[in-house]
Amino acid sequence: MKLTEVTVHELLMRMKTPFATSLGTMQNKRFLVLEAKDESGIIGWGEGVAFEEPFYTEETFKTSLHMLEDFLIPALLGAELEHPDDVHERFRSIRRNNMAKAAIEGAVWDIYAQLMKKPLAAVIGGAQEKIEVGISIGLQPTDEQLITTIQHYLDEGYKRIKVKIKPGKDIELLRTIRVNFPAIPLMADANSAYTLEDIERLKQLDQFNLMMIEQPLAHDDLIDHAILQKQIKTPICLDESINSLEDARKAIQIGSCGVINIKIARVGGISEARRIHDYCMKHHIPVWCGGMLEAGIGRAQNVALTSLANFTMPGDTAASERYWHEDIITPEVTVKDGYIAVPKQQGLGYEVNHALIEKYSVNKTTYRI
Repeated sequence: MKLTEVTVHELLMRMKTPFATSLGTMQNKRFLVLEAKDESGIIGWGEGVAFEEPFYTEETFKTSLHMLEDFLIPALLGAELEHPDDVHERFRSIRRNNMAKAAIEGAVWDIYAQLMKKPLAAVIGGAQEKIEVGISIGLQPTDEQLITTIQHYLDEGYKRIKVKIKPGKDIELLRTIRVNFPAIPLMADANSAYTLEDIERLKQLDQFNLMMIEQPLAHDDLIDHAILQKQIKTPICLDESINSLEDARKAIQIGSCGVINIKIARVGGISEARRIHDYCMKHHIPVWCGGMLEAGIGRAQNVALTSLANFTMPGDTAASERYWHEDIITPEVTVKDGYIAVPKQQGLGYEVNHALIEKYSVNKTTYRI
């Protein structure tokens, strides 16, 4: 397998509604779509999901574009690749920039799956024919709107509700939810909004029978999370703190968490995501697949990843229509009775809609050998 051409599409799409967290609010999403071609003419697709501002990680849309154009694409064009895992090895000398790495690596995995004439889920070792999905709900203007929104997604069959919290919008918010929905699977995502000084407040979460609290403390912390986990019953799920297999190993070893959220983009691609999955499975740590407000290509990769055996908790890979008026794949990702069927078509399992790529494109650049 040898890449002979890579086109970087810069897209701008507007989400149906604003998505608010403790880090900020977003509705317009600027992102990258990678179109890679191998020597036999097969085209593979990847998606770069870094946000325009560095509030989730240090990466941004512009830094991803810079890394791809000046380092990552040149490192792969014309290189002989036996397997997509080789991409991870070729990038080993380039530190961090995981979202940029994942964007081009995803396109290589798509090409490889097509060469194998198998679905992406099958070539990465997935066994599940359908995946259980939950929904992530941003901070809402009022409690009434929050309850209405939760009821709407429960009616659509979603298996787990995740809500964003932050100091001042946490204990009473969760109490309101539990009064209205005493038994639903519920988790809270803090996006690093707390410190150890908030331990007494965080202890109050135990009364709400949460599946987990996601990333309550600093984005790069393992030590304080281990201290906190010893003092609360609610399992801690790490998100931003886990950027590699090494991070996962250390977190599990010192007891920083009971659950790990795996995001393909955050850990640098499907190859590293698989390694983290396998390590967690060996050490009896459940995992689930988080979301980065992906469009269809990234969403398709999440579906494939979630088909691996240790993804035992509903993830954030909701239907395309949850976020977009129209998605860039055909058919769009759909949810039925709380499940997404894992596609059986080779490659991504979905066709990329070239017309919509062009419609939402604000720039594109092609690189060749």
